[in-house]
Amino acid sequence: MLARFLSNTRGGVAPLMAVVSIPVLAAVGMAVDYTRANSARAAFQVSLDATALMLSREAAADATNPDSTMLQSHATDTFNALYKHPEVNNITVTPVYSSGLEGSKLALQGSGVMNTNFLGVIGVNQIQIGATSASVWGNTRLRVALVLDNTGSMSSSGKMTALKTATHNLLDQLKSAAHKPEDVYVSIVPFSKDVNFGPANYNQTWLRWDLWDAVNGTCSDTRYHSQSNCVSHSKVWTPANHNTWNGCVTDRDQNYDTTNAAPVSGATLYPAEQYSSCSVPLVQLSNDWTALNAKVDAMQPVGNTNQAIGLQVGWQTLTASPFTVPPVDPDYKYQTVIILLTDGLNTEDRWYTSQTSIDNRQKKTCDNVKAAGITLYTVQVNTGGDATSTLLQNCATDPGKFFLLTTAGAIVTTFSQIGTALQNLRLAM
Repeated sequence: MLARFLSNTRGGVAPLMAVVSIPVLAAVGMAVDYTRANSARAAFQVSLDATALMLSREAAADATNPDSTMLQSHATDTFNALYKHPEVNNITVTPVYSSGLEGSKLALQGSGVMNTNFLGVIGVNQIQIGATSASVWGNTRLRVALVLDNTGSMSSSGKMTALKTATHNLLDQLKSAAHKPEDVYVSIVPFSKDVNFGPANYNQTWLRWDLWDAVNGTCSDTRYHSQSNCVSHSKVWTPANHNTWNGCVTDRDQNYDTTNAAPVSGATLYPAEQYSSCSVPLVQLSNDWTALNAKVDAMQPVGNTNQAIGLQVGWQTLTASPFTVPPVDPDYKYQTVIILLTDGLNTEDRWYTSQTSIDNRQKKTCDNVKAAGITLYTVQVNTGGDATSTLLQNCATDPGKFFLLTTAGAIVTTFSQIGTALQNLRLAM
């Protein structure tokens, strides 16, 4: 009978359409349902990715023991708020947190089913929808040295006030990036011509006193006020007690003025100096945010500009004695950063009053810092019409880390920008 039906040429179109209508309908239905499924699946992946990113910050905030119940609840709620495909049912989202030497990871597994409209004709009533996503953040710890110009010119145009505001804000950003106390350490190195190591350290073995003793003391003949004049006139020079030192040190002997060699003897030692325009004492690496902020409040603008010693000491605080450098945990990666801000060009150091000569010495330090793998930001606050500092441009790790500012207010926005970059570096999302 079927053979007669197919061979009958009378009214041939209708029988043929009857025969092919079912597969045609199935094909059209398949296209419609699979288009719907593909759209739902693509949106599912996007929503799951967004959920993973949002939840990773919650996991990072309690990286030692994330609350799995809370993560599960938030994963479900967050995904459902993002995913706008009501045709997909029976949705489940499962978060899994893990942490190891390579960092921390939040993995999400999501699934659901979409009921078909047409494919049921051929027995396909549901299409599975599923996706996976993961957000990974590093186990990076930060150590940051803030090398801040405290010279007399910072008193003009509101620069010191802006610097204090900017630094307080930056410290808040760095504090927020630390999920454990050991995650972020900061040192603060105010500088002028010298750097203040703190007068309480007068009996430390990493100091040398020959330069200080030569000009701080009394002669048996009060007409002479230095050791050389006193002795040359056959008089007796008595150096002052070292506990009268105001804490300032000047540049180390060359080439130790450009390295972070530990001060153990001879030319490696830091020369004490009674600089009358001594800045406030530095703070070595610390996670005591109250003390760090108090140091910022104490800063006062005084003295001439020697960026070179500020940079060298900032590097020293990150890496070597005489400063206490917190031990490195082998389970973590470490990023060391220096932010050098100055509003003026170099005017004086231990040897020179020529900007060119001082710059040439500082360039060696810049090159050594970068060769050591330290990220170096440089900020020139140029409110007085000085030339753009080629030295500072080249000193920065790359052109994007040099900032030329023409207003005091720009210090605040620039430090915020740097702080955001450091937060991202810390999270390594």
